[in-house]
Amino acid sequence: MDELFEKRKKIIYEFICDEFYVPMKLKELSMLLQVPKDQKGELKAVMDSLEKEGKVHVTQKGKYIKGEAKQLRGMFQANARGFGFVTVEGESEDIFISEDDMNGAMQGDEVEVVITKAPEGMRREGKITKIVQRGTKRIVGYYQSRKNFGFVVPDNERFLQDIFVPAERSKGAVTGHKVVVELTSYGENGKKPEGKIVEILGHVTDPGVDILSIVKGYDLPTEFPEKVLNQAERVAKAVTTADMAGRKDVRSWQTVTIDGEDAKDLDDAVSLTMKDENYQLGVHIADVTNYVQEKSALDREALKRGTSVYLADRVIPMLPHVLSNGICSLNAGEDRLALSCIMTVSPKGEVIDHQIAETVIRVDKRMSYTGVSKVLAEEPEALEEDKDFVPMIQKMQELSTILRERRGKRGSIDFDFPETKIELDEKGKPINIKPYERNSATKIIEDFMLLANETVAQEYCTGDYPFVYRTHENPDPEKIESLLMLLHNEGVNIQKSGQEITPGEIQEILESIEGMPNEAQISRLTLRTMKQAKYTTECSGHFGLAAKYYCHFTSPIRRYPDLQIHRIIHDRLRGRLVREGRTEHYKEILDEVARQSSVCERRADEAERESDKLKKAEYMSYHLGEEYEGIISGVTGWGLYVELPNTVEGLIHYEMTIMYLTRMHMNCGAT
Repeated sequence: MDELFEKRKKIIYEFICDEFYVPMKLKELSMLLQVPKDQKGELKAVMDSLEKEGKVHVTQKGKYIKGEAKQLRGMFQANARGFGFVTVEGESEDIFISEDDMNGAMQGDEVEVVITKAPEGMRREGKITKIVQRGTKRIVGYYQSRKNFGFVVPDNERFLQDIFVPAERSKGAVTGHKVVVELTSYGENGKKPEGKIVEILGHVTDPGVDILSIVKGYDLPTEFPEKVLNQAERVAKAVTTADMAGRKDVRSWQTVTIDGEDAKDLDDAVSLTMKDENYQLGVHIADVTNYVQEKSALDREALKRGTSVYLADRVIPMLPHVLSNGICSLNAGEDRLALSCIMTVSPKGEVIDHQIAETVIRVDKRMSYTGVSKVLAEEPEALEEDKDFVPMIQKMQELSTILRERRGKRGSIDFDFPETKIELDEKGKPINIKPYERNSATKIIEDFMLLANETVAQEYCTGDYPFVYRTHENPDPEKIESLLMLLHNEGVNIQKSGQEITPGEIQEILESIEGMPNEAQISRLTLRTMKQAKYTTECSGHFGLAAKYYCHFTSPIRRYPDLQIHRIIHDRLRGRLVREGRTEHYKEILDEVARQSSVCERRADEAERESDKLKKAEYMSYHLGEEYEGIISGVTGWGLYVELPNTVEGLIHYEMTIMYLTRMHMNCGAT
């Protein structure tokens, strides 16, 4: 029977591939092929099978046409509104997948897809033909029990179906519990997905369960294995004379750390002196690689985590606290091992000479962004308290201004959106939300770190060494054209000088809309045209910074790529890259390191955003009925997005807008 079915498929497919074939509906095919009435079901089954394989497609008018035989493989991303997209590696544009064409795919699955439509100038559409590998084994959600069963409503709206749980697999969960459910069936053949409860996180109202649900939902590792903790304890010893051997001793240099008041892992310090008219800037970074050896348990765990994750009520560190807050933290008054980028910078902001060196440093004072800002504002109390550091801090601001202006001239883009500061009480309840603006002190550190990152990247790119770069591709031309059309309709005319837009032209857009009522909205739309930065082994530049060379060198305590390139720098400084064959070794491993680091970064970003959104929603729930002024930050087909001064953004459905305007109109008419 199967052989006959396949033979019929082959004959019909060859018929559709014939150059004289005219697209037909099923009824027309049936008539042309003289299929008996009692065999029309078999014909439909044949056509369905060909469609599933991507060999034929059905047009909107129900006619069969030859499909694109090429199968593309990618990652499926679902949308809460029922459709989804497939991201294919190496392709700039996602493929739209309608609800009817998902073929049972779930969020995060690796799938095969065929293109069904590719209209010129519009997003391609496709159909999932095969699920290669399931991307999710466990889901976090809200449990609801019934008499003989229960089901889990996923927290993540991208999982579009509830999970059925037989009573005997509920682990005693009751309605209101937040749980982790392990999938035992993915809902093939139109059935609901099925699973078993493997962990009860607590009741939905219990303190901390909300953030814990996010931690579990993103599969963030919270506990360090005992072997990793033991190793961290063993290596976290005080710096000895033997450790300092062969290092550049810069302990006599006036050096400070400048961080937030609540920072505990201080991985960068700065120093600045004058050498004639030039600035001698030292950016000193904790030498974490001295304690985290390659392929050790510590190193494997750090690579697995990829980055520290900063949630609303907790930090999930990349390294154990005994390292991140201890021997690797550049604490004032303590000898510390560092990797330093020492730069001679001209009055025009150009790095005219530099040295990357293994050093030993001793920070003179821990300073805060607030304290440095007060010094720069010349507040008498701050000037007295930090009198020994005032001249250096003032010179730092001078150099920072020069560097910022130089970056601006080359076209570096500055999206100056305020970050959010969420204050919680001891039970994790949000008690205040406010914008956390960049001040003069944060800009100083930002400018110095950017310069060090560029300088290190340039040396290793021009030297053609194996390395990990931070790259940012040019935006898609289609998105830019849509943005320019929108700007034109708003009365802002920006002309591109070439085929592709430049970073300087993006910055020109941001400057031209300054002060406009819809400035925030256009700024966000402009930001959404940008691609996501990632880690790669190719030195292809950073569009947003308008930088030809860029890497992440300055945060090895909390980012694995920084730790990895420190290891490469050490091997080069000690002559091991060539002598011990380390160049080939790095060429073999760095692509995977870059890929893994990018994946972990995206996971952390999503978890952090989810955590902030959750606490913002909780905070606003305590203020129902209150009135606020806000700025329209987005317009969609279903309503208006409005951002409040405290950075909280919410949706006003059009129905509510119409009701409000009607009420206002009636009130005006009554007066």
